Amino acid sequence: MTCIETYWSMRQLADNMSSGCLSCSFLEDVVIISFLTSILLSVIFSLLFFIKRFFLKTVIQLLLLIIMWLFWNYSIFVDRESSWSTYDTKSEIYYTISMSIFPVSLLGCFCILLLHYKKIKAGFIPHQK
Repeated sequence: MTCIETYWSMRQLADNMSSGCLSCSFLEDVVIISFLTSILLSVIFSLLFFIKRFFLKTVIQLLLLIIMWLFWNYSIFVDRESSWSTYDTKSEIYYTISMSIFPVSLLGCFCILLLHYKKIKAGFIPHQK
């Protein structure tokens, strides 16, 4: 899901050269970011198992996912766009959020729904005796 989100949000920057690694492609960055995100969020989500309140756990997971994705999108924006120009931090954040808001919101909700699919489905199906 992180690959899709990052590519969707930052695809306008795919042809821009990375300031941190001149030979790195956009796709390489996306794959590395996705790998790191999957490991980090798997560990964090596993640590949240002690939270019994479903709604609270889901909100925390969604917020962590959104923060992580926005952080990566910001990193890509800085690396491939603003480091070559004269953006200030406020503008970097503004552009990152404006490029990311729809993909992050849509895919974040979809990801959390997939993560909790069985629990959500069980809530809608009446229990038979």
